[in-house]
Amino acid sequence: MNRCQSAAKRLSLKWMSGFIWTGIFLAGALQAQEAEPPLLEKARQWFKPLPGSMATPEFPATSAQIALGRQLFFDPRLSLDGTVSCATCHRPALYGTDALPKSIGIEHRLSARNAPTVLNAALQFKIHWTGDRANVEEQATKSLTGHASFGNPDPASVIRKLQALGYTPGFERAFPNETKTIKPENWGKAIGAYERTLLTPAPFDAYLKGDGQALSPQAKDGLKAFIEIGCVSCHNGVGVGGSSFQKFGIFKEYWKHTGSRTIDEGRFTATQDPADKYVFKVPSLRNVAMTPPYFHDGSVATLPQAIRVMGKIQLGKMLSDQEVRNLTAFLNNLTGEQPANFVSEPVLMPQAFSPSPAKGN
Repeated sequence: MNRCQSAAKRLSLKWMSGFIWTGIFLAGALQAQEAEPPLLEKARQWFKPLPGSMATPEFPATSAQIALGRQLFFDPRLSLDGTVSCATCHRPALYGTDALPKSIGIEHRLSARNAPTVLNAALQFKIHWTGDRANVEEQATKSLTGHASFGNPDPASVIRKLQALGYTPGFERAFPNETKTIKPENWGKAIGAYERTLLTPAPFDAYLKGDGQALSPQAKDGLKAFIEIGCVSCHNGVGVGGSSFQKFGIFKEYWKHTGSRTIDEGRFTATQDPADKYVFKVPSLRNVAMTPPYFHDGSVATLPQAIRVMGKIQLGKMLSDQEVRNLTAFLNNLTGEQPANFVSEPVLMPQAFSPSPAKGN
């Protein structure tokens, strides 16, 4: 073999070796991709973007019901002393909350727990921290006679008040096929219909729909941590929570880390089932950055502090400062745009919806 043939053979072997190693590298990379899907693919396994509507076949939310429900939601005259409306505890300026540890109703009566946001609430599988309301309609139906909130003694007193305020035409338009329109289930349906319009699409929704630029690199690191650390085991689905019950304090007693003034036994107070002690509905984390204070009793003031507490008592982990910063960045991207029919309050007419025409017209 001459020198040229020998050199060519060595070059051929070198290229062949390079191709082999390249092939091995590419095969390994492909296997890694199969074993470790991209972040967006992982996220889509756990979450869904907000739907275009929260109406359902059972609760279709007609335009007349929505209009009536919006008036009822903002009207303080429906309370016993004329000082409290739904918007008192669910303020547009505070992303559907009141920024208090526990809400205050008529005559300064203190509610049992912190007021969750009303935004996107209709997506949740139950309402209230203990899940004692099936949906937003049942919650609204019963609120007007709630002792600590509106304070009306019975449905009959609410009906008289609605009639006196001129709401009869609005109820007739909202429920045209019914003879008796002003009744508890109908004011619940009307307020519920309005609340079903309160969707807040956020950057995270855009990301789930395929916009890779919707989240910053740090927010993506936070999303990755949210999944890998285990937050996603409870906070998942379209609401990033709101779809299950869980014990608060799996690894440690919660009150030793939240600074709670009293020990709330959660669902046990409603069911008397020992298995429900310290069990609460997992809250939705949508708009969480805008809705302090945190937890059922508003015992934690800031989001980073709440993240650290959750790491300790729910996951048994001491989160690093960087993990907390990343998780906070991700949760900030759950803040959405509030709908126009929420941020602007309706004008409450003396004769609601139906001003009396001038005589002679």
